Amino acid sequence: MNNHLRTLRAERGWSQQDLAERLEVSRQSVNAIETGRYDPSLPLAFRIAELFALPIERIFVSPSQKN
Repeated sequence: MNNHLRTLRAERGWSQQDLAERLEVSRQSVNAIETGRYDPSLPLAFRIAELFALPIERIFVSPSQKN
């Protein structure tokens, strides 16, 4: 699944470790989500959306949708 997590994180000046700590996950998990190697669970996707104050669909893009 494509996502805008890296861009959103960078706009705030956060490292992957900063974001991981805010989400209570590992830095490796953040990296895997950003690179599309791992799709977050629904509860984690909601936590990410709440952290960035955006709807989930503004962060995560369905593979069937074009950017």
